[in-house]
Amino acid sequence: MTNDEIRMTKKIPNPNDERLAASGTVVISSFELRHLFVIRKFVIRHSAVLFLSPFFALADTPRPTLPPEQRTNGWQTLSAVTQLKPLTLDCTARVESVLGRPICTATIVGADGYLLTKASEVPDLDKARVRFADGRTAALREVRREVRLDLVLAQAVGVTGLRAVSFGAAKPLTLGQWMCSTADAGKEPRIGIVSAQRRRIPGDGAALGIRMDEKTPKEVKGVRIIGIASESPAEVAGLQENDVLLTIAGEVVAQYRRVHEIVNKRQPGEIIEVRYLRKDKEESCRVRLASRTKVLQNWEGEDFANGGISLRSDSFPEVLQHDIPLLPADMGGPVATLEGKVVGINIARVDRVTTFALPVEAFWIEAQQWIKADRHPPKAVLVK
Repeated sequence: MTNDEIRMTKKIPNPNDERLAASGTVVISSFELRHLFVIRKFVIRHSAVLFLSPFFALADTPRPTLPPEQRTNGWQTLSAVTQLKPLTLDCTARVESVLGRPICTATIVGADGYLLTKASEVPDLDKARVRFADGRTAALREVRREVRLDLVLAQAVGVTGLRAVSFGAAKPLTLGQWMCSTADAGKEPRIGIVSAQRRRIPGDGAALGIRMDEKTPKEVKGVRIIGIASESPAEVAGLQENDVLLTIAGEVVAQYRRVHEIVNKRQPGEIIEVRYLRKDKEESCRVRLASRTKVLQNWEGEDFANGGISLRSDSFPEVLQHDIPLLPADMGGPVATLEGKVVGINIARVDRVTTFALPVEAFWIEAQQWIKADRHPPKAVLVK
């Protein structure tokens, strides 16, 4: 003890001592108080460790896990939805390149070859073909492209006898309700739940996926690229750092702001021509734009390790959100209830756990009109 502590513990005569003792009051020196506080801290700390130690032991014990076949999309679980196969898998087709690379999924809406799919994934239908579940392939004829919905109505040339989907109302769906869709270009079923309320998804414009020099020297004609996002439209098209942009969609650009303005007013999935200067040589390329949301997520690492997200993932009048594990190539396929009612078409893979679908009420009335007009075009009138 220090000298101060010794002095503080000495007995100091107090006329009230006898009265305090009689009342049962205990007088404690500052040293005793400090010593008691240290002891209590020790007891409390070690009592807490003794109390929590069983829980720590439990935390170290491996938790039992379900076998893969019994999980949400394991084969035993999916066996319960096999009766939905004729209503979902048999009504889908795969849109692929002429070399057989899967592009997206299509929903068959007419026995005579009409189908709906995601428009932004197939800007050039004449460079694609469709493959049906029975192995048949066919060229595609574009009937109607609706940018607002990101849907394209096409017809498989020379194909008949298909099983068309039967749509039901999507409005009665509730949060947490089980849903079923198709994966792997319509070959396998997947299940999940409605994960959010139906709502409009505003758009944030399109993007190239580049960073530009904001202080390009006056002697340089154009806008210099100083960064390119991984897997962005610019990278896919072959643009590189230090390329100097000369024209965007036919318009000469001299400032980075103008590049933003031109691109931002277009829809994701649109193709624009870009002329640029690389090592004193003028070159050009065609760039298929993506949602600004997608580009930003990719730049920040959100688009990795999850199979990717769709080129266009926003600007929809209304969506039905669910958590069925799908890939961008699965977009365009049907989504149904476990009762077999097809209530929408998958339209965008948004992130690791989110898929947007267009509810049937958002497109089917219009689509039927497109089909009717194509089947029965106005007859030519002979003008005398």
